[in-house]
Amino acid sequence: MNLWHYEQIYFDAGDTVVCGVDEAGRGPLAGPVCAAAVILPRGLEIPGLDDSKKLTEKKREALYTVITEQAVSYGIAWASEKEIDAYNILNATYLAMNRAIEQLIPVPDICLIDGNRSSGIKYRNDCIVGGDGKSANIAAASVLAKVSRDRLMLRLAEQYPQYGFEKHKGYPTRLHYEKLRAFGPSEIHRMTFLKKMH
Repeated sequence: MNLWHYEQIYFDAGDTVVCGVDEAGRGPLAGPVCAAAVILPRGLEIPGLDDSKKLTEKKREALYTVITEQAVSYGIAWASEKEIDAYNILNATYLAMNRAIEQLIPVPDICLIDGNRSSGIKYRNDCIVGGDGKSANIAAASVLAKVSRDRLMLRLAEQYPQYGFEKHKGYPTRLHYEKLRAFGPSEIHRMTFLKKMH
């Protein structure tokens, strides 16, 4: 798979600065959603780069270092659990993505967004379904977002030891539901997500 295939289409059309955007943490019951935007040097080959979900934690951590050292520019941004409750998860994700793109220098000509919806993105963009496995820039963004969020959840696990965040990172696992039943929600839980709890 050529991870520069999609970028090349835009380069050929005259766009010079192409960025990839992805998020981590849309599904959890607790914690913020994280988005990352990345502009890699044109044609840069990073061995092992792929959709972050297909990589081990150790591999993601190693790639995080390579990406942050070699990227032309990158941004990592968040939308809080309060913003998720206020605006819903899709709009909060757009908020985090826009915040991440805003950090980029230079401003991208086109943003490649992982997924099939981008109506809330303020910048010129195109959606690529499964983009985190098809585009070098989106794959890099997926790694930065996932590692950043996992690191945050490990810190929150120390603040809120009763929930086991270090194990499930806030996702709706059986263990997480058991802890919620035992202790009730914390201030970092997404209350709109807990309404679905049985």
